[in-house]
Amino acid sequence: MAWKGLAVDLGAASGRLLAGTFDGERLAVEEKVRFANEPVTVHQTMHWDFLRLFHHVKQGIRRVCHEGEPIASLGIDTWAVDFGLLDSKGRLLGNPVHYRDRRTDGIMEKVTQRIPRGEIFRETGIQFLPFNTVYQLAALKEANDLHLEQADTLLMIPDLFHYFLTGQKVTEYTNATTTQLFNPVQNTWSSTLLKALDISEQLFTDVVSPGSNLGKLMPAVAAELGATGINVIAVATHDTGSAVAAVPSGSQPSAYLCSGTWSLLGTEVDRLICSERALALNFTNEGGVEAFRFLKNIMGLWLLQEIKREWERQGKDYTWEEMTELMAEEPPFLAFVDPDDRRFLASGSMSDRIRNACSESGQPIPISDGSLLRTVTESLAFKYRWTLERLEELIGKKIEVLHMVGGGIQNRSLCQWTANACERPVVAGPVEASGIGNLLMQLLAAKEISSLEEGRRLVARSFPRKTYEPAQTERWDDHYERFQKVIR
Repeated sequence: MAWKGLAVDLGAASGRLLAGTFDGERLAVEEKVRFANEPVTVHQTMHWDFLRLFHHVKQGIRRVCHEGEPIASLGIDTWAVDFGLLDSKGRLLGNPVHYRDRRTDGIMEKVTQRIPRGEIFRETGIQFLPFNTVYQLAALKEANDLHLEQADTLLMIPDLFHYFLTGQKVTEYTNATTTQLFNPVQNTWSSTLLKALDISEQLFTDVVSPGSNLGKLMPAVAAELGATGINVIAVATHDTGSAVAAVPSGSQPSAYLCSGTWSLLGTEVDRLICSERALALNFTNEGGVEAFRFLKNIMGLWLLQEIKREWERQGKDYTWEEMTELMAEEPPFLAFVDPDDRRFLASGSMSDRIRNACSESGQPIPISDGSLLRTVTESLAFKYRWTLERLEELIGKKIEVLHMVGGGIQNRSLCQWTANACERPVVAGPVEASGIGNLLMQLLAAKEISSLEEGRRLVARSFPRKTYEPAQTERWDDHYERFQKVIR
């Protein structure tokens, strides 16, 4: 009988449940449920609608189980850094707050005045982003937040789902490392940083490895959903960790680009890279399945998603395909922005912010809808090249091919322009990399496959990929100089 598993893959914009079937030779994946993940703002605080998300997950499990085929296991992967707080009776203290909420404004700077950046980086290996878990907790501490005072346990978002399904309070390793409060060398929470910030170590649970079996659904949950006998596996719960696990890399030195709301570009390394240069360039060492994910965060499709939402509010209901066609009608290389400009982090009027950035740098202003989209997309392609060059510098190795996975690969222009800008082939696929990596970890836990490498070979023969060869490289090279002046 074929093995069947269920991947719950939650991104910053949507969630989906994917059913995986492994027949011993190939893995087939079918999307069963998709739902929106929309934040809710109350009294100027942006929250995740966590209980609604949990409802969607439960209904998805129920629907799949009612189809009649037995499900061996399920795994959950989500975004990183955000968390929920539980009281001593295991009750959730409010809806988790969204990482784009402004409560952390200025907090990272205050923390790094107390603890030098180099000390934090050597302790954790993690990049400095203003919404990291450490700064969210520091913001609560500064505000004398009542929920923090009442809290008995902190659980990262995927671990909160695990707890609601199984009753187990644990933290999965790949997500723990993103908090900037975990020492991956000692494989434990950083008592040094927690003491310096006066945050109780008792909040934090034991850390489990990706692939750990957390047991079956609680009896009441199983009865509610008609889902008996399902094991819950702590997969690589950081969605990027799952996506990287599914990258079917070959023998050539390669890098990955996980393209979604965020773009994450990096490679796998055996040991932490915590050099002064890595610190200066704000690279990060996140925990992976069998290696560290040495990478850099790039703002990604968030800019295009926000533009699309803004236009929808104005009554311009473009599809993604129509947006691609609008870009194609515009002349190239009008203007560039740094996708990682801090002004683009918050939600709001993205079009105005992009045009203001172009004006401030003395460039032509992209007035038309198509030129605005093209400015953003070409800027992303060039930022990928900039990041790739610095990655090569830090690892001391030439990257021959870039593996691009995630929803962003459905934007064919972005894939081709990335190949052009980076002057090397881009191998695109699979789209549902996070969900597929989630399923691979379940297969490993079930001993259906023996290693991650075997799993990656399985991905390579199960899912199509498309190679984009670089073109017009001299023309892109000329304009790369302009881009670099913009981001200095």
